[in-house]
Amino acid sequence: MLILSSLLTLAQDAPADSLSADSLINALSADGKDETVIAAFKSTRLILTPTSETMRKKDLNFMVVHRFGDVAGKDGGSRTLWGLDNSSDIYIGFEYGLSDKLDISFGRSKFEQLLDLGFKYKVLEQKGDGSMPFALTVIAQMGLKPYEVSTNVFDDYTNRLSYFYQAVFSRKFSSRFSLVAAPSFLRNNLPFPYLEGNEKNIFSVSVAGRLKVTKRMGIVADYVHPFSSFRKDSKSPEFYAPSAIGIEVETGGHVFTVNLANAQAISPINYIADTESKWTKGQYRIGFTITRVFSFGKKEQNNY
Repeated sequence: MLILSSLLTLAQDAPADSLSADSLINALSADGKDETVIAAFKSTRLILTPTSETMRKKDLNFMVVHRFGDVAGKDGGSRTLWGLDNSSDIYIGFEYGLSDKLDISFGRSKFEQLLDLGFKYKVLEQKGDGSMPFALTVIAQMGLKPYEVSTNVFDDYTNRLSYFYQAVFSRKFSSRFSLVAAPSFLRNNLPFPYLEGNEKNIFSVSVAGRLKVTKRMGIVADYVHPFSSFRKDSKSPEFYAPSAIGIEVETGGHVFTVNLANAQAISPINYIADTESKWTKGQYRIGFTITRVFSFGKKEQNNY
């Protein structure tokens, strides 16, 4: 709460032109009704789900995502400072704009020591005149678990690989509200978790949104539903749909999100396959996301 209060103060004090370093934050809605609708979201991800936003050419987005331990339940409470003593996952990643519509990304998670490499391409852009009522961005990602686990399950190196594909449909309904719907497909060459009867292939659908409440602050919410008979029928362990809610704040050239989520993992390759935490058991955790965009291209003075 102290951190958030400080960030809000900084956001209120920052002059309007202080955001010029961040190409995503400074993107303004188009003036003409037939123009492309931009800045539906303030960053390339909400909490769990990516948005339809891509980086501009030669812009680099640096991300730090942290998720602490359980707030309550048998693993939380005051003895762990409501989860702040622990970390369920930490993710450090980069996104670079190869063009205004194509990104390449790379990141590393603490959860399962996952390395991921991906591409994100903006296929369609929403138009102000309604001729194209939504934006569409597609994502392809490959994950690698390079290290040994407690049991020797990686007898073949290809067992370490996972593949994730997602189509992100988004619509900016007004200057205050934007929504995402994103069907996805996850393929684990070796079913994860490593349990008998588990599935290699998982389809899922994500629904997420952002509601702007002040000039530089919004409420974000995220829900992911995996379609899996194994997860539906499993009694030990029990699996749950990943979900989260949080507050997003613009502070200078950064976008900062504080959230609560039942998912332990940050990467969709991990949280879609393995979310075993239940809200009503106190198995939710505080998390935050910090993004910062660095521009290596020529500044377009007329844009700001």
